[in-house]
Amino acid sequence: MDRGRESPLEQLGASSGRDFPNLLSARERTASGLEARRSRLAELAHDGDTSVVLMGSWGRAEVTAGSDDDFMVLVDGAERDEVEPPIEAVKTVLDQAPGDQGVFGEPVFCDNLVENVGLDSDDNKNLTRRMLLILESVPATAGDVYAAARERVLRRYLDESIKDFRPPRFLLNDTVRYWRTICVDFAGKEQAGPEKWGLRNAKLRTSRKVLFAGGLLPIFECVNLERGAMFDVLNARFDMPPTDRIAQAFIDHEASDPGARALGAYDEFLGLLDDENFRRELRDVTRATADESKAFAEVRRLGADLEAGLLGLLFETEPLSKLVRDYAIF
Repeated sequence: MDRGRESPLEQLGASSGRDFPNLLSARERTASGLEARRSRLAELAHDGDTSVVLMGSWGRAEVTAGSDDDFMVLVDGAERDEVEPPIEAVKTVLDQAPGDQGVFGEPVFCDNLVENVGLDSDDNKNLTRRMLLILESVPATAGDVYAAARERVLRRYLDESIKDFRPPRFLLNDTVRYWRTICVDFAGKEQAGPEKWGLRNAKLRTSRKVLFAGGLLPIFECVNLERGAMFDVLNARFDMPPTDRIAQAFIDHEASDPGARALGAYDEFLGLLDDENFRRELRDVTRATADESKAFAEVRRLGADLEAGLLGLLFETEPLSKLVRDYAIF
């Protein structure tokens, strides 16, 4: 294989001698499934400013047998009553479309994402939609509309407050806010009921941390850039799966072996998640039964290995440790 065409994850594997078979297999499954969905969704009538966007495991290129087709109908414009394609029409085309709960049950208008940042108008749904659009999404239709909308959102964070050779604090703060919102919402969902506690907890230990780190590391990379170059670099990074962004950071900071251990643990988790029996056991785990579950014990182990690698990169590698100290807390 041409090394110039290898992904950062593959480069990390080559430099460390560690394979990532489950992550790479999931990328192939994602690409194949995306091609099929794009073909079917293209048959739906579209307004000129709409794009069907897949989120979650599709945006991370980590589709497994149990993945849902989380999606949004993204409108690059202001809120209106009628949108083509309607949500229900998209659901009839997708294999495992989500229900109407959460952030995916109605059209998403880019004007709201751009204009309502912070303050009362920036509710949980708006924040989640905006950050998912940046951090883990992929267009299923109308890629030009998707690219234009995401550019508007990203440029909203790169305003006149941005300084050369500094992390963009506006984007950094919202990325941290979103991670903390995920954590708080986990506790809120537990109070509402024990359903899927084990699966949600497993994702909080693994894929949600990959999502957060995959946003945090490119932001810190901006310390090497003048303000005018930040958009192009961030936009290119956010086109990559989060595991590639993380792998690139480990490579750039000459920490291939710790990176391979961290992402190797995540690779193992993804392989387990692709097993229906494991996924079923995890779905049935509650806080009260967690200590008795072999599946949950594996999640704890792999989540701890992933976290240890990420913490080592952020707190024990220069200049990242100084950047975390100077910008990530206060």
